[in-house]
Amino acid sequence: MRYAELQVTTHFSFLRGASSAEELFATAAALGIDALGVVDRNSLAGIVRAREAAKITSVRLIVGCRLDLSDGMSILVYPTDPPAYSRLTRLLSLGKSRGGKGMPLA
Repeated sequence: MRYAELQVTTHFSFLRGASSAEELFATAAALGIDALGVVDRNSLAGIVRAREAAKITSVRLIVGCRLDLSDGMSILVYPTDPPAYSRLTRLLSLGKSRGGKGMPLA
């Protein structure tokens, strides 16, 4: 049976994630997990290292982000193509500029 974990945070998610992308992908490969969705909190900071780890382990990377909104809600988003990725990066930049470091507004 195939399995993908869609809500993994790296140590780039301050106070939420503790493991590096390398550790997460190595563990996933050892457990036979086919894909990991990396969704760091209001950030895409872990994606570069996750991409490198995915290449080494052959575990598929699903690029995503956890958006913690100002009303207390959180949503997971997974851009499916370059234009969607571009819109997400603009949204993250806008939220950080409005709220300041550590307090982005979405």
